[in-house]
Amino acid sequence: MIREKNALPLELQNIIGELDEKSRSVGLNPFTTIFELVDFKQLNEIAAFGGFPTRYPHWRWGMEYEKLSKSYTYGLSVIYEMVINNDPCYAYLLRANSLVAQKTVIAHVYGHSDFFKNNYWFCKSNRKMLNQMANHASVVRKLIDEVGQEEVENFIDICLSLENLIDIHSPFKSKPKKLTDEEKEQASKKHVTKIESKPYMDTYINPHDFLEKQKQKIIEQAEKMQSFPEEPTQDLLQFLGEYAPLTSWQRRVLAIIRDEAYYYAPQAQTKILNEGWATYWHSKMMTSIAPLDVSEIIDYCDQYAGVVANQPGHLNPYRLGVELLRHVEERWNRGKFGKEYMEIDDPKVRLEWGKDTGLGLKKLFEIRTLHNDITFIENFLDEDFCHKSKMFLYDFNPRTGKYVIANRDFSEVKRVILKQLTNIGNPIIKIVDGNFKNRGELLLHHYHDGDDLKYDYLLECLKSLYKLWTRPVHIETVVENAKRRVAFDGNTHSIEKI
Repeated sequence: MIREKNALPLELQNIIGELDEKSRSVGLNPFTTIFELVDFKQLNEIAAFGGFPTRYPHWRWGMEYEKLSKSYTYGLSVIYEMVINNDPCYAYLLRANSLVAQKTVIAHVYGHSDFFKNNYWFCKSNRKMLNQMANHASVVRKLIDEVGQEEVENFIDICLSLENLIDIHSPFKSKPKKLTDEEKEQASKKHVTKIESKPYMDTYINPHDFLEKQKQKIIEQAEKMQSFPEEPTQDLLQFLGEYAPLTSWQRRVLAIIRDEAYYYAPQAQTKILNEGWATYWHSKMMTSIAPLDVSEIIDYCDQYAGVVANQPGHLNPYRLGVELLRHVEERWNRGKFGKEYMEIDDPKVRLEWGKDTGLGLKKLFEIRTLHNDITFIENFLDEDFCHKSKMFLYDFNPRTGKYVIANRDFSEVKRVILKQLTNIGNPIIKIVDGNFKNRGELLLHHYHDGDDLKYDYLLECLKSLYKLWTRPVHIETVVENAKRRVAFDGNTHSIEKI
């Protein structure tokens, strides 16, 4: 499906070349980016595959394609572009786009490509994922031929229902150190104790075979304590892949699902900042760096307004990202940072503050390099920005049929946003015991943050875990302000106070 850039119309090739040059001239450093022109059906198909032209066979892709196609047909949404975090970076342009839209999208893509390449949270991601996805598809197709489509697809269903049970910070953590043979030997010598005896009876009371068996038991116990698990682990997919009683082909499939889940994790962690960065640069390029013709300005403004428009009850990552970046740029250009500024309580004084430091753009590149959504919001979303952007908490009033302001408190607004972003919106669940009750059962712990787990989701999750672990599964959580332990034994669910 991927064609070389010279297969594009000459006019688009010229635009791509110009915007590539302009983006690099202002400090962006994107991957080499290859563009492909596709119609809406092809783009919906690629989008249904998660941005890749080839994925393993599964019904979820068809379901996602139908959803996107109907949304396009009824005019509910249109995908203007699709870009892949890969080296080289691949991007798809919708053939039906106007020339103004194509220019905007190409500039937007270069912003994303620069972010993928230079943001810290993407540094551990697979830069050859296009090839890896094709390899995954090949492996699954081969397994379907060997094992059977229904069995493989059913197992993929189970794995996909658990794909969010990963530790998004795992790629940046050092792996637990395993005992070396020398360390095992030292541990055994340190703990093996002999039965007291007189010297001439020692070889009879403490025979060599007895001491060796004791030593082996100590070594096995040390290994077990080190890895089952030594401390609570959030990466359930890795734990299950190592310890669940699975066949070799099942472990391979589970590893594929886990690999792809980790590939997409940085994109979920940086949605607001990534989209804000790309929107910031496409806006700057279209209006000043590589300006549009006068005849194109109105069309561009109309499109831009649609991109950053707010919908009641929804957080627009494009709008929040770009406006917060501009707020930071304005602050650092005017010296609105540091101890002296932060200690000012009078909003009027803060508004009029200005030292003309001109550090705004430098600060934006620093943010692009180091931050994800949580650190971006935590460090730079302030009270002035909330009031300027009218960021309040809203509730729907059924009597009037409208959303009304429910809370204007800045700290509460910020808390709600950060809570939505924590662990990319998923509950934090860890395995605390792989041999619960000394019966090989699995014990999980939910780190409660004020919101109870959705009970129907919880029950289905326990069922899926049981199918992989094949022993009863328990989870400790909070239900209606009371500590509970919910369990599934393969037939029935149970819940008890703890």
